[in-house]
Amino acid sequence: MASTRSSRLAPVVDMAEKAEKTAVQRLGYFQGQVRLAESKLGDLERFRGEYQQQWIERGTQGVSGQWLMGYQGFLNQLETAVDQQRQSLAWHQTNLDRARESWQAAFARVEGLRKLVQRYIDEARAVEDKREQKLMDELSQRLPRQSQY
Repeated sequence: MASTRSSRLAPVVDMAEKAEKTAVQRLGYFQGQVRLAESKLGDLERFRGEYQQQWIERGTQGVSGQWLMGYQGFLNQLETAVDQQRQSLAWHQTNLDRARESWQAAFARVEGLRKLVQRYIDEARAVEDKREQKLMDELSQRLPRQSQY
């Protein structure tokens, strides 16, 4: 009986394993998205630093009003891009956190189902062992009686 219980759970375990595999793939995808967003943010911040360094170098030589306005305008656009990339990184990090939680839940479900199936198998084995032991006991009790006659 317990053996059939474990075999009846096989499709449920398969579905849970597929869901867990999908969750792992999503987790990997979002990890990649976070790495990409971090890389883009790093690139933007480095570029901004280099651009600000130009101001320091150029400022010592004197600059025109037109150059200064162009510099300020571009620096403002660069700051906006950095802020947007930080928001993008935060969004991807939130997605990654949700994907991680989803995977952990799917993993826990699969592990729980596997333990349940193993328990059913162990119970079936114990029942079968008891049945065999009872049969052996009965046979051993009958054999001496038969030899006495």
